[in-house]
Amino acid sequence: MTSISEQLSDALGIMVMGMGLVFIFLSILIIGIGIVAKLFPPPVEVPTLATVSSNATEPTVLDPKLVAAITSAIHQYRAK
Repeated sequence: MTSISEQLSDALGIMVMGMGLVFIFLSILIIGIGIVAKLFPPPVEVPTLATVSSNATEPTVLDPKLVAAITSAIHQYRAK
């Protein structure tokens, strides 16, 4: 039967080995992501100038019947 000190030293060795493997894996992952980010940069979008249409200067006229229907629907909803 092994003593408690031997068990604790084995547990400490396993813990250090596990933490070391995780550290190495995460370091390799971060380096790999950095390399991929440099090899494949995000595409740069070129802003295009929006053309002004002649319809944009005309004011839009709302249909009075549509406004009345929306107003009536709002009043009926709030009355509940």
